[in-house]
Amino acid sequence: MNTNKKVCIVGASGKLGRYMVQHALDRGYEVVGVCRERSVGKLAQFADQITIIPGPTNDREVIRKAVAGCDGVLTVLAPWGIQQYSSGTAQAVLDYAEPDARLIFSCGWHIARDGKDTYSWRFRAAVKLITWLARAVRAVEIDDQVEACRRIFASDRKWTVVRGSDLEEGESQGLPVWSRHVGDPVLESNLTRRVDFALFMVEALTDDSLVQEAPAIVGRLAPSAVNR
Repeated sequence: MNTNKKVCIVGASGKLGRYMVQHALDRGYEVVGVCRERSVGKLAQFADQITIIPGPTNDREVIRKAVAGCDGVLTVLAPWGIQQYSSGTAQAVLDYAEPDARLIFSCGWHIARDGKDTYSWRFRAAVKLITWLARAVRAVEIDDQVEACRRIFASDRKWTVVRGSDLEEGESQGLPVWSRHVGDPVLESNLTRRVDFALFMVEALTDDSLVQEAPAIVGRLAPSAVNR
């Protein structure tokens, strides 16, 4: 039986968000979805099954309204623009979610919690290049995603930060495999089905072993996971 009866999905209209909505509905949760007003149409298939609250996800009043009464909050930390979108969203969730709510956040492998992750030079170079290019065109703010996670890690809330590998579409392979640190050989394949990233996020709502953990995940059928 589910211990979380009502969940809020912040960033529900994106590809990952829509998969999370479906997984949550499949488990019988009441779902509140938050997305930018211009993206509400992307949730049309769920319109009669969920409550949709339109607005910027870093708008504190939007988040306050959306998370009220929710047993869990699933948040896509989207680094849009140059307006502290990720950190604003994370801070609002931390401030307004119910005291005992499970708070699950998504980000990439580039987020490091304790300095024990090890990255290839290619990975480090790619992150630096993407960060510079994104800032130059004022498109996304990778550094703000880092700041968002810093705030989450410093919180005493019941949080989990799910760090995703590269993503691909395709049928589910089941619940991804995870490790506490990037650099673990099990993660070497660096590929997860997006539908399974969403599955891990939803499963984390009821997995107490993931409280205040930052699992780095990889697809269950990725070669490095199968051959571990």
